[in-house]
Amino acid sequence: MDMNQYLDMFIEESREHLQAINSNLLTLEDDPHDISVVNEIFRSAHTLKGMAATMGFEDLASLTHETENVLDLIRNQKLTITSEIMDVIFKSVDAMEEMVQSIMEGGNGVLDVSQLVEVLRTIVSGDFEQAVQESAAASAVALSNETSEEIVHSEGTQESVTRNYELDDYAITIMRQSKESGHNIYWIHISLREDCVLKAARAYMVFDQLETLGEVIKTTPGVEDIENERFDRSFEVIYITARPAEEITNKISNISEVSEVLIETIQLPDMNKEVAASAPVAQKQKDETKGNTPAQNQTATKKVNGNKTIRVDIERLDILMNLFSELVIDRGRLEQLAKEIDKTELHETVEHMSRISGDLQNIILTMRMVPVEQVFNRFPRMVRDLAKELNKKVNLEIIGAETELDRTVIDEIGDPLVHLLRNSIDHGLESPAQRTQMGKPEEGVVQLKAYHSGNHVFIEVQDDGFGIDKNKVLNKALQRGIVTPTMAETLTDRQIYELLFASGFSTADQVSDISGRGVGLDVVKTKIESLGGSVSVDSSPNAGSIFRIQLPLTLSIISAMLVQIEAEKYAVPLSSIIETAVVKKSDIMMAHRQQVIDFRGKIVPLVSLKEIFSIPVNGITKEDEVAVVIVRKGDKMAGLIVDSFIGQQEIVLKTLGKYLVNVFAISGATILGDGQVALILDCNALIK
Repeated sequence: MDMNQYLDMFIEESREHLQAINSNLLTLEDDPHDISVVNEIFRSAHTLKGMAATMGFEDLASLTHETENVLDLIRNQKLTITSEIMDVIFKSVDAMEEMVQSIMEGGNGVLDVSQLVEVLRTIVSGDFEQAVQESAAASAVALSNETSEEIVHSEGTQESVTRNYELDDYAITIMRQSKESGHNIYWIHISLREDCVLKAARAYMVFDQLETLGEVIKTTPGVEDIENERFDRSFEVIYITARPAEEITNKISNISEVSEVLIETIQLPDMNKEVAASAPVAQKQKDETKGNTPAQNQTATKKVNGNKTIRVDIERLDILMNLFSELVIDRGRLEQLAKEIDKTELHETVEHMSRISGDLQNIILTMRMVPVEQVFNRFPRMVRDLAKELNKKVNLEIIGAETELDRTVIDEIGDPLVHLLRNSIDHGLESPAQRTQMGKPEEGVVQLKAYHSGNHVFIEVQDDGFGIDKNKVLNKALQRGIVTPTMAETLTDRQIYELLFASGFSTADQVSDISGRGVGLDVVKTKIESLGGSVSVDSSPNAGSIFRIQLPLTLSIISAMLVQIEAEKYAVPLSSIIETAVVKKSDIMMAHRQQVIDFRGKIVPLVSLKEIFSIPVNGITKEDEVAVVIVRKGDKMAGLIVDSFIGQQEIVLKTLGKYLVNVFAISGATILGDGQVALILDCNALIK
């Protein structure tokens, strides 16, 4: 069977299971006695193991199996959870994620997990720092009985051979059904001679003989490894047949270069005992489905409606979005032609098409929207590890994880949020001892919050730590020459905090490999502004800091105001516009050699786009009035001087290509209805 067709599904579902395991492990660490959480982790691990074994990823299946053994002892209350055991399980999950990432990048998912496997086995055997004693000793005896038994040699001698079944539920079901039908189930160990040249060919001959008399259920190592001679001199087979062991032994022994055949009958566990052992868990699951909480009801609803959803490759959605973008351009062209031709029938048809395409646009944009939960889910584990490394107690509160963003934005915001969270934990929060001295709880709080507002999504990272020392920030800025003493006297508190985003700026006395206050914040600002957003910071002494990120809902299609400057047309994103106005020239004043106007009681500087872009003057300018677009970036405002306003329009954002990068104050271009190209202004750069 060609497994490649299932690879994408395997990767997607593996990531979901690993995310669920990580999340539930954090819950378990807070409440080690919650067996229901252990059951959830065990089910996810068991499913992941089965999928990995089916797809032939043996390292992943092996590590998951050993982790599953530890979880099994925990859920059966034979093993007490300790911090050290949790660390090992977390490291195992990290290794699983690394293997899945390798598979996702086209690798084979191979990773040396022998050390982790050995540590997990010592936990099961009770030798792991003597974490458990009596119960662990009992489980060690059980494990010993299960994995090392007296095997009857084909010639009648006895020899101890280690074996490992590692069977999934499907294989066990087949074995049980075969046993009930009167078939024999054997474990067979085949050894080849040391001088065997073609090991794979000999193994093939063994399988060929076995398949004439029965069915091979599992091989160790896997079939692919045996075919590629990735084994020493021996391999194991679990085999179902109606024939006696002697006949099987004779068949294999007659193959040349086979030196030894060991065979035993596998005794399956008593079904009644297994059912009795799992009954309490089954009853608990039954109780949980009664819907005592809204969250449980919601989960149940999702399961019922699961057949009404499908997975769609994100590349297909990108193609659909690109095609619709071209349709938007053609729609603008048709609207322009309808105005020029001025036919009633054409107007009606174009208006109907505009309504339909508008509905289609909303559906496509909705399809591309993804909850920020996809990004937020990776942070609890990161915060847990970081807090442990820094010997701090941190409670991460996540609010608004269901808030949706376009996937193109989702893909880019992970790294900036990592920077902000690491800064908050490392240099924002105090140590437990310091917090106690200040009358604060030992556990610091970092809040990650997302919410919608208009056509934007806001993401906030807030901590209840030291706050930002504005004097320290200002002194460092003066030392670095970022501000002059004259400028420093006029800066507000918020403007001082904004200095943290200056390139390479840091107030940290010692720069650690985790973060220093300010390290990486210039990177955060650059990334967020490249997404058409903005980032700001505010702080209160000894009360904490808050970093606020503002992002557009989507980057593909935006609403803009088209303006005319001489013969050229420009697009100003509506998200940046406060108001448009016509100002008398007599109302324009000069301040610090800069033209300004009084806009609703605030002094707003004017920016002449004609001068910025060196547009040649061809027409006749009005003597007494100027058209101004008032734009905003955070608390700062500016008035863009234009010749005239054309009107509001939805435009498709196109990049300028790799040959026109870092063009000042231009974020892209669009094609208008008449076929002309209009440049899209970057208002953030103009205000800056």
